[in-house]
Amino acid sequence: MTITFNKEEKVDLINRLQSYCEVELDRQLGTFEAQFLLDFISETMGPFYYNRGIYDAQALLQEQLENVGESIYQLEKIPPKLKR
Repeated sequence: MTITFNKEEKVDLINRLQSYCEVELDRQLGTFEAQFLLDFISETMGPFYYNRGIYDAQALLQEQLENVGESIYQLEKIPPKLKR
């Protein structure tokens, strides 16, 4: 599965990389260089971030399902005892 960005997202990501490199590394990146760096980061590191997001979503969903289960349990009615 490949994660793709639309044109506006790519432009934003490239601008962010260029800004970071200029401010933090005192290195100016051209658009072409920034695009290659973005591709590298996306392909090699992106899956780690994507998987972390999936794990976090799964944990949140599991927690919510437990809450639903508890709520349903609280709705349970106890039948009255038979009188003999």
